[in-house]
Amino acid sequence: MSVHTATLGGERYRFASLARLLASASPERSGDRLAGLAADDARQRVAARWALAEVPLAAFLTEPLIPYESDDVTRLILDTHDRAAFAPVAALTVGEFREWLLSEAADAPALAALAPGLTPEMTAAVSKLMGNADLVAVARKVRVVTAFRSTIGLPGRLATRLQPNHPTDDPAGVAAALLDGLLLGSGDAVIGINPATDSPKAVRDLLDLLDGVIRRYAIPTQSCVLCHVTTSIDLMASGAPVDLVFQSIAGTQAANASFGVTLGLLDEAHQAARALGRGTVGNHVMYFETGQGSALSAGAHHGVDQQTVEARAYAVARRYDPLLVNTVVGFIGPEYLYDGRQILRAALEDHFCGKLLGLPMGLDICYTNHADADDDDIATMLTMLGVAGASFVICTPGGDDIMLNYQSASYHDALYLREVLGLRPAPEFEAWLESIGLLDGRGGIREVAGHPLTAIGRGLAA
Repeated sequence: MSVHTATLGGERYRFASLARLLASASPERSGDRLAGLAADDARQRVAARWALAEVPLAAFLTEPLIPYESDDVTRLILDTHDRAAFAPVAALTVGEFREWLLSEAADAPALAALAPGLTPEMTAAVSKLMGNADLVAVARKVRVVTAFRSTIGLPGRLATRLQPNHPTDDPAGVAAALLDGLLLGSGDAVIGINPATDSPKAVRDLLDLLDGVIRRYAIPTQSCVLCHVTTSIDLMASGAPVDLVFQSIAGTQAANASFGVTLGLLDEAHQAARALGRGTVGNHVMYFETGQGSALSAGAHHGVDQQTVEARAYAVARRYDPLLVNTVVGFIGPEYLYDGRQILRAALEDHFCGKLLGLPMGLDICYTNHADADDDDIATMLTMLGVAGASFVICTPGGDDIMLNYQSASYHDALYLREVLGLRPAPEFEAWLESIGLLDGRGGIREVAGHPLTAIGRGLAA
């Protein structure tokens, strides 16, 4: 285990391991403070960044933060590392890697070719040396395109997840939120429901509801009921209309175990979903959700800072070539990300690391009601992530999820972002919006009354 040192203002700082160095170099956040991993003060944090800048990128291949023998995520990271793809940056230090990422040499093709050669720890390390503007500038250059019934991640596009949750999974309530979102041009990434219960019957009812709407109105999108992966496997075996398989994942074997998940179980679900062949323009069938603090809340972080553990979750996601990955940055609560400033920083870090690793990254830009954040923080995060090129964002009716009881972006927020940044929906979904008369001459959403889509609400309520 290597020791890292730096001298700042005549005082010598010593970091006993690479994990300790990474934690000390992290921007301030309540989760690392809670875990006893944060730097003692700003001076120690700066010293850690000086020392981290001198660490060779290759060191992350020889000094695992979590032992290879005891963690299957570590084994996945190291066993699948592409040394040929890593070669162009193999001789660089973390500081030199930062400079290269910000240079013109790191264009979209170069970053795409590099992705299989990067480990999550490398991306987390370099992010700790970057300002918010740096994270935006680099992430914006990365393009990751995926497809099922709509194509996600194309330049100039911003997709949305339409989230019509209801506290009792009432069909009329779901229909109202679904109709609201469709009439506001939302839903091209996925129509995704968090069910109030994971019972197979309740999930099957919601799947049938969404599948019926998508087929009846020929909507070029995909549905997902965010149940546990084992429920999805059983439902697929019984013939349920499963488009995407969802699962929350984390960056350590122990944290995934707390979710009731193993890599073998995800392998089984991935194979089953692909075999269904329900996609029309692609067959990316997995949807993963992550969030800083999940490993710490499970007591499964192994002394590694929460942002680095979060980046390791992206190695799990990358294994399955997913359609969608999103971080729910403020959902776990202020114990892990205290206020709007910390949530914004985490959002930019997660998006940057995920895209560098080759993932179609989106975000649930959100906060819980006991966090020190408000709707202006949502607007700031939404704007910065739009500039950074996020593949999609999650939208809820009025920005208030009445089932999960947290605040997120609204359907109207997505329209704002598309307008000010000149972004458009996924091409297949945009063509559908135009065909049903919802697009105006400028590509925006037309105000309508009595549109044929309102039959969704009447039919399901009946």
